[in-house]
Amino acid sequence: MSPQPLSPLNCRDLFDCDGVIWKGDELIDGVPQTLEMLRAKGKKLVFVTNNSLKSRSQYAEKFRSLGISVSQDEIFSSSFAAAMYLKLCDISGIGALLNVQVYVIGGEGILEELRLAGIAAFGGPGDANKTINLKQNCFVEYDKSVGAVVVGIDPNINYYKLQSLEISLDYCPQQFVYIKDLYGYICAGCMVAAICGSTQKEPVVAGKPSTFMMEFLLKKFNVSCSKMCTVGDRLDTDVLFGQNAGCKTLLVLSGCTTQSALQDPSNNIQPDYYTSKISDMLDLSGA
Repeated sequence: MSPQPLSPLNCRDLFDCDGVIWKGDELIDGVPQTLEMLRAKGKKLVFVTNNSLKSRSQYAEKFRSLGISVSQDEIFSSSFAAAMYLKLCDISGIGALLNVQVYVIGGEGILEELRLAGIAAFGGPGDANKTINLKQNCFVEYDKSVGAVVVGIDPNINYYKLQSLEISLDYCPQQFVYIKDLYGYICAGCMVAAICGSTQKEPVVAGKPSTFMMEFLLKKFNVSCSKMCTVGDRLDTDVLFGQNAGCKTLLVLSGCTTQSALQDPSNNIQPDYYTSKISDMLDLSGA
């Protein structure tokens, strides 16, 4: 079924950030007025992003720097999703007794959310400049306390990190959590593919379009899928995220998906609605 023109959204709307609210550090036109209008109409907003470089508090600060007031409780980042997944796996409980840690390939956002969840973690930006001696028959040290690894987008990916993660998965394979793509950059998927190829292990996906992320949101906000709409600029993450849960979906063309890509016969992911940008809702509301 082809997507329909934009219509009013539901009582709780889940907004992607990159390509919907902003592009990089530039706010997309009309966003503050649109969010203000939706709040005035009693809509509950949640901002769901696959960009794991930042924590929820860092995202709240980014919103503030762009002139938008958003509380940390309204933000659901993939870094937070990964921490919650491992917490539910009791890494922070049993792991604390057994001195288990999490090794991170990714940004400070993941490390911060893991710490807030009471989970010991290391790696991330701290391993950016580390190297491995690749001479024949060399011994590569590894931390035997690693009980899980988390992979997100990492601008400082290097051989040391990949080797450390592979060894951790070979010898301490409890959980392998993969956070999905970051808008506008080479995605974390290429890093995960390298790890899957060398370890023959498949990850748990914590970011969109995973069912874990949606199930956690539904429980946290105590709302049914029939009263939710997901808004995003990507078909394979944002739209599929909503469709997998039975939510209404709205695709905006202000990010990485073009109208020609949406209407391409080979595209089998069709949103319920589409529009050029979220500020088109202002025209719909008569604002």
